[in-house]
Amino acid sequence: MSEKHMVFFDIDGTLLNEEKELPKSTKEAIMALKEAGHEVAIATGRAPFFFKSLREELGINTYVCFNGQYVVFQGKVIHRNPLNKELLEDLSKVSLANENPIVFMGQEEMKANVPEHAAIKEGLNSLKIDVSLGHDPKYNQGRDIFQCLLFCEEGEEEFYEEKYSAFNFVRWHPRSVDVVPFEGSKAVGIRKVTDLLDIRQENIVAFGDSLNDLEMLTEIPKSVAMGDGHPRAKQAAKYETAAVDDDGILKGLKMLDLL
Repeated sequence: MSEKHMVFFDIDGTLLNEEKELPKSTKEAIMALKEAGHEVAIATGRAPFFFKSLREELGINTYVCFNGQYVVFQGKVIHRNPLNKELLEDLSKVSLANENPIVFMGQEEMKANVPEHAAIKEGLNSLKIDVSLGHDPKYNQGRDIFQCLLFCEEGEEEFYEEKYSAFNFVRWHPRSVDVVPFEGSKAVGIRKVTDLLDIRQENIVAFGDSLNDLEMLTEIPKSVAMGDGHPRAKQAAKYETAAVDDDGILKGLKMLDLL
């Protein structure tokens, strides 16, 4: 068996294909990786309530979510990094004036600041999740919000980037960007986990495919981009594997001699 590694997997476009299905070879590879004695974790932009069933199916209880703002190690929360409340309140007002709705995301639920909107429906439907979305324009007040979904067309986020330097705006859909603290990323969240473990830096692995994976793929020594991932993700990663539906996870793990 190879020396113990810790492997972090993105979800959308990495563990799950475009149809949000978990390929059979991927599930088998994850199980074999765990049986070989390696640590397995998730690193995602999703909220924790977006992938509870996936965690249960794969037997994973360590995860970095909200793009690094909320981190759980073996079932225990070890890191929380909510958005600045005052700036978020201002962003909500400004975005409403610009007809760019927001979905506020807490650790257990999410609420939109408008009753309904075509862009919100399109974006959330693309995730194929069975999670209810309520309407509460004041949901951000008096509670921690770890990430927001700002619904705007490509290029419109430049206005917000200039106005809110304390936030980072990362596009995940043609009609939406994630809003997270500027200093936050999956890479930061992963460090919160690996600092607790006696695993050498060169034995940390990450698989990803998208723009919110760039810091993670750049920083982690053994980073792998999916074959059908974003060109910038491929450029940032140290290795490239096949596409999700072409047994990309299995082939990537074998390439690294972890299986």
